[in-house]
Amino acid sequence: MTQQPLKVAVIGAGPAGIYASDILVKKTGGNVQIDLIEQMPAPFGLIRYGVAPDHPRIKGIINSLHRVLDTEQIRLLSNINVGRDVTVSELEEYYDAIVFATGAVGDLGMQIPGSDLEGIHGAGEFVGFYDGNPRFERSWDLSATDVAVIGVGNVGLDVARILAKTGDELKESTEIPDNVYESLAKNQATTVRVFGRRGPAQAKFTPLELKELDHSPTINVVVDPEDIDYDEASLKAREEAKSCDLVCQTLEGYAIREPKDAPHTLQIHLFEQPVEFIGENGKVTAVKTERTALNGDGSVSGTGKFTEWPAQAVYLAVGYRSDAIEGVPFNKQKNVINNDGGHVVDLDGEVVPGLYTTGWIKRGPVGLIGNTKSDATETIGMLLADAEAGNLSHSREEDIVELFESKGLEHLTWEGWKKLDAAERALGEAEGRERKKFVEWEEMVNHSRG
Repeated sequence: MTQQPLKVAVIGAGPAGIYASDILVKKTGGNVQIDLIEQMPAPFGLIRYGVAPDHPRIKGIINSLHRVLDTEQIRLLSNINVGRDVTVSELEEYYDAIVFATGAVGDLGMQIPGSDLEGIHGAGEFVGFYDGNPRFERSWDLSATDVAVIGVGNVGLDVARILAKTGDELKESTEIPDNVYESLAKNQATTVRVFGRRGPAQAKFTPLELKELDHSPTINVVVDPEDIDYDEASLKAREEAKSCDLVCQTLEGYAIREPKDAPHTLQIHLFEQPVEFIGENGKVTAVKTERTALNGDGSVSGTGKFTEWPAQAVYLAVGYRSDAIEGVPFNKQKNVINNDGGHVVDLDGEVVPGLYTTGWIKRGPVGLIGNTKSDATETIGMLLADAEAGNLSHSREEDIVELFESKGLEHLTWEGWKKLDAAERALGEAEGRERKKFVEWEEMVNHSRG
């Protein structure tokens, strides 16, 4: 390691970028200067804008991320869009290495007949709305009485749960802004159906998320006993993973119990593969599914039995998609930065010196926040090995802030976030809540300025 501190830019101040920065500081003994560059006015990425507002337990992770950002070797520079405001080639002049940790916020679609009908949404669009992300819609049409959610992962569960709760229930205990409450207060949904094409052992819920569904007095969770089925591979999956077994146990419990008296029914349908969205006058009215059956190896095949389920709104929770960054090799098939596990590589497989990637932009939108730490450890290990081997070019001495100022760009800082944080907490306190989010971009910038 050189005597001079390593200068590193980490692009993206979500969990992936913050964990990578933390590991860099620890592994170098503090002999590093990190600029954490974030396009939003506020840090924390997925934790602030991807976690359902009624999950304060997960949002508690922000407290540990706060401690990392208080580290003197880490400087937050937010409100800067890499690829638009500054180019990657410009950044390369100022840093020894650049780590891309920009995550995934776009929605993967479904290519089946009727997927272009009005009323069909990517789940990520709705998450962006209810989490008060300034880049998403400010209001949402919730007039549908029958709603379908496609996908049996935690995002699908979050969307279904938010749609099956009342606006007042959410306002009492969460940080939702006024515009989100106003839409949720008009929610007409009485039946929310969640569809998965495989069985209980293949569902991607985490056990706690699935169990928490039943904590709301407004939700009656239903599973058809016919949807509880296992083949040899499913039974093996239960034996090998406690989390899988707990999910199966919870689904079995929902299937055998007496119905709960509640205004909203949330039914989880397994072994139902959506094959078509049906509509009238350009608007979705139903989801057509084909019944599936297990093949013995955990996979399923269609049985030829079709059902139409009423739905005036459909949410596709089938996966997120990362966006390419101008100047960085991107794999369009996998929607990730082209990489070898940490290094950015070009389309011929050659390492691009000084460029690295971690998190969902590296491996796709899979795994939990805990996986992000091990992912960052792998990437930072490669970066430090390259530094030790003398494979990193030394950067210029000037501060990147000079470049921002020359371009007329206003960047926000960690101290600015603390001002915004205090303003949101004060806003929430006036209503007996911990926080209430600001949702307009300029409003966030103004409070960050103080």
